[in-house]
Amino acid sequence: MSQQNWLGIDPGLAIVGWAMLQENEQELPLIIDYGTIETNKQLSTSQRLVEIETDLSELLREFKPQGIAIEMPFFNRTIKAAGGVMQALGVINLVCYRDSKIEAIFLHQASWKCHLGDGKANKKEVAEMVATLFDLETLPIDDSVDAIAIAYAGLCGLRNNI
Repeated sequence: MSQQNWLGIDPGLAIVGWAMLQENEQELPLIIDYGTIETNKQLSTSQRLVEIETDLSELLREFKPQGIAIEMPFFNRTIKAAGGVMQALGVINLVCYRDSKIEAIFLHQASWKCHLGDGKANKKEVAEMVATLFDLETLPIDDSVDAIAIAYAGLCGLRNNI
């Protein structure tokens, strides 16, 4: 059986975190690569969405994932960025299906964080848990680390049926 690659995505308009993991039957998945797509805040929302579309299409062509897990954001009423994030999420979902024919799974933040051990972990704690889990010395404390955890949860079979 071939090993599956999973793409994890932490969506946003300003920053999209992404990570590619490869299934490993004997051990934990391998972290193939990770990073962020950052858009210029001086550009219009439409221009930023095109940048996300272009960069994500390039990642999908390069890594050819068999599975995609995306965080489903949760917003309270005070979050001003919700509209932009939801637009980015729509573009991300569209590109994933259009370019790879994969129906992405959507995971609640608390569920993928629980998969690591603490549903209320902050970014620093997520980075520490991911570094410990994958035996890494250091990781950036940013959206790419969240994407590693999201890909890991998806690869391990976590589903929320959103």
